[in-house]
Amino acid sequence: MTESREQTVARVTAALTGKPSPVAIHRARKIDARGVQDHFWAVSDAQGVIVATGTDEESFESACRSVGIDPADDNAIIDAGGRVLTPGYVDIHAHGAWEKSFDDGPDGIDVARAGHAVHGTTRQVLSLITNPVDVIERNVRNVRAKMDERPDILGAHLEGPFLALARKGAHDPECLKDPVPELVDELLEAADGCIRQITIAPELPHGIGAIRQFAAAGVVPAVGHCDADYETAKRGFDAGAGIMTHMFNAMNGLHHRKPGPIPAAVEDPRVTIELINDGFHAQNPMVKLGFGFAPHRIAFVTDAMAATDCPDGAYKLGALDVNVVDGHARLVSNGAIAGSTLLLEVAVRRAVIELGFDASAAVEAATLTPARAFGFDKPNKVTGAPLGLIAPGYAADLLLTDPATWRVEEVWCAGRKLK
Repeated sequence: MTESREQTVARVTAALTGKPSPVAIHRARKIDARGVQDHFWAVSDAQGVIVATGTDEESFESACRSVGIDPADDNAIIDAGGRVLTPGYVDIHAHGAWEKSFDDGPDGIDVARAGHAVHGTTRQVLSLITNPVDVIERNVRNVRAKMDERPDILGAHLEGPFLALARKGAHDPECLKDPVPELVDELLEAADGCIRQITIAPELPHGIGAIRQFAAAGVVPAVGHCDADYETAKRGFDAGAGIMTHMFNAMNGLHHRKPGPIPAAVEDPRVTIELINDGFHAQNPMVKLGFGFAPHRIAFVTDAMAATDCPDGAYKLGALDVNVVDGHARLVSNGAIAGSTLLLEVAVRRAVIELGFDASAAVEAATLTPARAFGFDKPNKVTGAPLGLIAPGYAADLLLTDPATWRVEEVWCAGRKLK
């Protein structure tokens, strides 16, 4: 009997608010940022942390016993049967799925997270769109509360209101602001430490100062939705911006006499560069070019909105009407691209199958690189165990994937079975 989406949301939410269990997987083909290994196994404990990995069966049996799993019990062991085992995907820029956005309150967060989780996105930074400041503050408080309930929510990304009018994309121009210090303080206070990332146009009158202010508070500012030239973008990165928001989109393009912000990000080893690999936001030749710009620093993101994993039709992006045709979302008012309907599962699949990327590099772009943008590749106060690799000490965020189609078949987040 097929599970309804309502049942899926309830089950995934219950799993994420519940306790982890030991997990033992063997006979897998491990692919992560460190490379490929066949005949691989991984075992995690009751805290949702990987305790051992390897390739020899005797050590696997010993590791199973160490966490209370009987290696002779076929019902307790997951036989991967040669399927691909990767770390869980980490999406640091997404707005929603399954007809809900992360701005839609606690229930909306549960629904949209389930929509991404069953496709392998085990951890997510919840992106909130430009709204009146009081609405942004309410929405960021909802994210803060959810972080206390479950491990999969890493915090909030404020995509606005500090964007350039000329590069606003699908954001409401009536709500755009200059990031004066008082407003920055107000948002930081409302967030109570849950803002991970904030997109800022550095050329705004208080843009560079706001980047410094947010960075000093532990937030990672991102340069994006900007009309900045090369020098201004460089100043933004020097002031503390550590991310470029969806490279190529909502910013000056590459020009041989007007370099713009992209070269400033590419040449700076401190900067993680987001890339939407859907073939629409950036067509395939530009995805290939962009992926090669900064090895180990390209993070696949989805920028997914509420229509993700849904049929074409009419949807909302905040208060704005959106029409989705052939999976592409555009504002009804002016035809501007209004986010994507991409899943990280699809971004990785496209990279490996359609674009011919090295599988380890494609997986890295959806796992270790986005985790590293916030220091989540090391032990930290938010996730505890680090994210992004299948190795002892790392979180038991695990995906079993069909090697032919790269469709995610089984999902664990911190030792909690989601699919």
